[in-house]
Amino acid sequence: VLATLLVALVAIIHLAILVLEMFLWEAPAGRRAFNLSADFARETRVLAANQGLYNGFLAAGLAWGLWLGAPGVQVVIFFLACVLVAGIFGALTASRKILYIQALPALLALLAVVAQA
Repeated sequence: VLATLLVALVAIIHLAILVLEMFLWEAPAGRRAFNLSADFARETRVLAANQGLYNGFLAAGLAWGLWLGAPGVQVVIFFLACVLVAGIFGALTASRKILYIQALPALLALLAVVAQA
């Protein structure tokens, strides 16, 4: 149960990131979440939407793995590993807070899934 809840949480986080990057990038909530100036947000909105779509794919992959149940464990592990790598890379190249928002939840979920398998 804990593993399922943690995987679902990671999926929900990535759906929230999708919304922020695809639909709220230039809005006050999006600019505040990513610490952006209005000018920078306007100039990068297409790139952000593209990145948001990829975060949606991560959420979809995790949801698919959960939907499959026990046969989906390998799918879940794959997508959690992708999230973990993306979170570490983002923390190294963009913002350290990505480590806590993206990588840490993915790591905890991954450990719980592997322990349960």
